[in-house]
Amino acid sequence: MAAEIRRQVSVSCLESLLIEIVSSYCSGSFADKPELAAPRIEAIGFQVGHQLSERYTMDRPRFTDHLEAIKFICKDFWSEIFKKNIDNLKTNHRGTFVLQDNRFRWVANMSLDASLETSNSIQDPSAMSESKEMQTAGLHLYFPCGIIRGALTNLGIPCAVSADISNLPACSFVVRIKA
Repeated sequence: MAAEIRRQVSVSCLESLLIEIVSSYCSGSFADKPELAAPRIEAIGFQVGHQLSERYTMDRPRFTDHLEAIKFICKDFWSEIFKKNIDNLKTNHRGTFVLQDNRFRWVANMSLDASLETSNSIQDPSAMSESKEMQTAGLHLYFPCGIIRGALTNLGIPCAVSADISNLPACSFVVRIKA
């Protein structure tokens, strides 16, 4: 029997790609308009997440409920992408889930000025600080938010995903299931 061949992408290549995506949207025609760049970066992540969930669930039965699909994202899906599980999963049992990664790889090497008095949430691009480093850090999180949303949408769970980086390198992803 032939051994299963698994195609993998180098971690450094994926990180470099994310850096280049954000860099290209931070310069050029979107330099002063993060509210326009953010949805485009999230859309790229959505497409990636959609395709990856298709690949990783090919040989699985359909998920029967939201919690089962979220657990799949936290364990199997996250470990395929980041080589680790989510550190903590919380839910209010009403359609909101918080996925906590205590050392999120894609922002682990970023540092922000602690004196910045701003909301470090990327829920609303227009609410971002005018600080260039906050905009850049926030823009890096639209891609993984898109990945999560794309994966869950492909699993039949329409949702909204936001992220919070108030405690770098920890990152919390908030998933709100749409009714």
